[in-house]
Amino acid sequence: MPVDIFVIHENPEWLAPLATALARRDARLVDWNMAERSVDLTQTPPVGVFFSRMSASSFSRGNDRVPELTSALFAWLERHGRRVVNGNPALRLELNKAAQYSALQAAGIAVPATHAALGAAAIDRVLTDFGPGPVILKPNRGGKGLGVQGFDNAAAARAAVAAGAISESIDGVTLIQNYIHAPRGIITRAEFIGGRFHYAVEIDATKGFELCPAEVCLVPDETAAPSFTIIDAIDDDLRQRYEAFLAAAGIEIAGIEFIVDEAGQVFTYDINTNTNYNPLAEQVAGRDAAGAVADFLLAQAAALTASNAA
Repeated sequence: MPVDIFVIHENPEWLAPLATALARRDARLVDWNMAERSVDLTQTPPVGVFFSRMSASSFSRGNDRVPELTSALFAWLERHGRRVVNGNPALRLELNKAAQYSALQAAGIAVPATHAALGAAAIDRVLTDFGPGPVILKPNRGGKGLGVQGFDNAAAARAAVAAGAISESIDGVTLIQNYIHAPRGIITRAEFIGGRFHYAVEIDATKGFELCPAEVCLVPDETAAPSFTIIDAIDDDLRQRYEAFLAAAGIEIAGIEFIVDEAGQVFTYDINTNTNYNPLAEQVAGRDAAGAVADFLLAQAAALTASNAA
């Protein structure tokens, strides 16, 4: 008997593409909205494939501590040997950009120069000695580009901090980061499904930092909406390094964002383990990433079914 696909999340608005893709394959999605659930640790979890769509931006929907409950859920599932896609190792990096940067650097992947600080006084101390050039302040636990602010120099950033005009991270930690200038204002987001490169998206970032690609993030008649263009390849060495990094980190489905500066150096600045796909860009390119995710999950379910029958 086929096993179910359990989708763990806190935002129903992001489920439709995957639910549709699974329905087209005559498969059932079991909705586990963690904002509405508890975890009975005395019970045995059902058999199935459990796919996490937990997001660092949950706080923006009033679900501040749902990721912590989800971490407890993953520990329960893993204790019982359940197949979890993007479990606790992925969630840890989803919720902590500083941890992302440390893990990327350990894998030999370049990131922007970054400091982590707690509180306005500590941020000011970092900025005092930060050096010339533009600077970015961003929440350590963010998502969708929320709270990311750019400044022409450290002095302007210090003034904003003194005025209380910066966004505080839900975990209290602020990242102070060198701004990497992309010559065409383009950032690239490489999508990985089953740990393998699927496609990349070039994003026009000249209009701001809030770059959520999902259809529900788009504002009707919004002239400043970012544009998304799908490309079929990235540098092969970079692709291999990303795939190796994801395998070592226990992440199977993700979007990794990077910038190429004027000198051609690549800087990686975000790993999103709750990736969404842009429907308009996919329509133009004739791609279906949600369908590919569904196929991957069904392959895991088929392997589990075969194992249980053996």
